[in-house]
Amino acid sequence: MIDVFLENRTYDQIKVGDTASLERAVTENDIELFALVSGDVNPAHLDAEFAAKDIFGKPVAHGMWTASLISAVLGTTLPGPGCIYLGQTIAFTKPVFPGDTVTATVTVLEKQDKKRLVRLETVCTNQDGETVLKGEATVIAPKDSVRVKRKHMPGIRLRRHDRYDAFIERAKASPTVQAAIVHPCSPIAIQGAVEVRDEDLLEPVLIGPRAKIEAAAEEAGVSLDGFNIIDTEHSHAAAAKAVEMAVSGDVSVLVKGSLHTDELLGAVIARDSGLRTERRISHVYAMDIPAYEKPLIVTDAAVNILPSLDQKRDICQNAVDLMHQLGVEEPLVAVLAAVETVNADMPATLDAAALTVMAARGQISGARVDGPLAYDNAISMAAAKTKGIVSPVAGQADILLVPDLEAGNMLAKQLIYFADAIAAGLILGARVPIVLTSRADPLTARMASAALARLSVGMTYTKSGS
Repeated sequence: MIDVFLENRTYDQIKVGDTASLERAVTENDIELFALVSGDVNPAHLDAEFAAKDIFGKPVAHGMWTASLISAVLGTTLPGPGCIYLGQTIAFTKPVFPGDTVTATVTVLEKQDKKRLVRLETVCTNQDGETVLKGEATVIAPKDSVRVKRKHMPGIRLRRHDRYDAFIERAKASPTVQAAIVHPCSPIAIQGAVEVRDEDLLEPVLIGPRAKIEAAAEEAGVSLDGFNIIDTEHSHAAAAKAVEMAVSGDVSVLVKGSLHTDELLGAVIARDSGLRTERRISHVYAMDIPAYEKPLIVTDAAVNILPSLDQKRDICQNAVDLMHQLGVEEPLVAVLAAVETVNADMPATLDAAALTVMAARGQISGARVDGPLAYDNAISMAAAKTKGIVSPVAGQADILLVPDLEAGNMLAKQLIYFADAIAAGLILGARVPIVLTSRADPLTARMASAALARLSVGMTYTKSGS
């Protein structure tokens, strides 16, 4: 247990031979935090692949992380608050690895009355008793006794954005596909086309007014060398041409450029477009949320405003089929509502219960579906346990099926702005996947959206349960 108060030892109280120690286990999080704070991002500490070829064969903790434990003992215990740390000699004698437990010990060697100087031996050992650091420290010991309340420190959570890594690599291992970038007439749209090409995720075909595309490229400071540009009169014509190329098989993905979403989707869902399938089209957000241990899909937050039960079945199946493409064999679908019980006055709970039964009877295939579930019970095992909810999905959902677009849009944006989530957006249900880009999307989201599109090429959309 950590003491509530910190107390020092004055110069007069300190005796030669006095000693103090503290023990600390080093974790990968500690190493990453030290790298962030110090700026020392040497791959010997952070990159297992790099470190495997280094002298120790695996990542090691920063030497100064270990040395900082000496400072902690001096500043909190011996002498404690009020001491002035003047100097330190250090010899690193053995590496410290993630998982090691380090004990830092200081021992008083000498006192010099004139300036209240204290010289101390400083030693750090690992859990096997091996010395990993040794040296000497010199401090000015405090003159007056001090007893102060230990400051309450904030909690720390590392915001890792690595949930997309696996399926981006999965996408790069799949066959390359051509993508129509529809009306890329803004610097951001052109930059996005360059990024997905350079990351080897898509082979872009630029469709739109050539003069506007070239002007956008000039403004963005990028070259159009190597790009296939198909000149059209305006954005409406660009959307029509992109749909035509998708139907003929010349492109396998559509990417929204600087035209309105309704304009592109209108061309896609037109009765004579050739891109409609038996399924309802729907939007998925694949969310990378640092606080959640795996990717999470939120659907539908962008296309279907107030979906019917039959439409929700399609929305659910679209998301499930995408999860299969991502390597999840049996995704867990939480059908969200405000409560966990069926209430005749709350249509969302009725739909959730119906979808659960439909999945049990094969009308939704390849997933475990349960609802109604409130949001907390869908993603938190602790919350579900507290409420006594017995469910194969509760606390570990892969897919959150929302009641309507407003709920989905608010949920997704809350996760983005309050939980540091990154959201990759994709429209499914047409014969080709459609990437919806946003000016606010970071590079990671754009790359993930492209990867999702590439992985979903070739998905078939027969009616659920048929």
